[in-house]
Amino acid sequence: MEAHSSIFGNYSTIHGPKTPCYALKFASFSSSKQVLLRTHLSFPSNIAITEKRLRIRASVEEVHSEIVGPNVLEDSVRAKVRRKNLAVFVSGGGSNFKSLHEATVNGFIHGDIFVLVTNKPDCGGAHFARDKGIPVIFFPKVKDDSGLSSKDLVNAIRSYKVDFILLAGYLKLIPTELIRAFPRSILNIHPSLLPAFGGKGYYSMKVHKAVIASGARYSGPTIHYVDEEYDRGRILAQRIVPVLPNDTAEELAARVLHEEHKLYKEVVAALCEERIIWREDGVPLIQCKENLSLYK
Repeated sequence: MEAHSSIFGNYSTIHGPKTPCYALKFASFSSSKQVLLRTHLSFPSNIAITEKRLRIRASVEEVHSEIVGPNVLEDSVRAKVRRKNLAVFVSGGGSNFKSLHEATVNGFIHGDIFVLVTNKPDCGGAHFARDKGIPVIFFPKVKDDSGLSSKDLVNAIRSYKVDFILLAGYLKLIPTELIRAFPRSILNIHPSLLPAFGGKGYYSMKVHKAVIASGARYSGPTIHYVDEEYDRGRILAQRIVPVLPNDTAEELAARVLHEEHKLYKEVVAALCEERIIWREDGVPLIQCKENLSLYK
């Protein structure tokens, strides 16, 4: 391994089945260097985690990790909390909705999707929900008097005993009545690093075209709490995606979407396991499952 002397000081890892948390003390290092630390771990024979690779990219001080092997560790966090009821809002094909649904079925998320809300009852997400036996609600009310009013929507969501509402490509403004009825319980995912390229009119491919046109070198998904304004709620999680020199909007969108699926599942898993805490200044933080005193 090639590295400057004293690239980093003491470090510790907290091992877990999904994404380990790290407590590292960084020292000075060249911004052009990238260090690959490979640690071979020894576990009892009944735990088939054989290798961990920790990649430290000096330029942005990010830590990415990968665990190779099946998940055989007991999830002690979930044993202490009730399985959560979820509602999902979509306006299109629903790829994030489908990803979240799969994660609830395979046990990654400690919750279940009880109802889908859409402003387009014939969209791909609505068809998928019906195929899976998930009730579909049409909102908002339109001229032909179909769809629910804001008050009726709140009552309908409450009837399913919903704990959290997840927006997954829903393009309508969420009514104030719903936000007040479910404080700190509504999340949205946006395909840029908010607060950049957010707000009314910034959605879908329009976001990626604007990112490329600006010359920004990085983009990526943001998950934030929902308030009365588009894309202005408190940021909960982000993931960086590089913008390549010759990117098209479609190419960038595909890479961002790939990270959206992973990030949304991780955040909703933390939400359902009650690992979101709020700092005194109103900033939400995600506790690491393996050590609740550390944060992701």
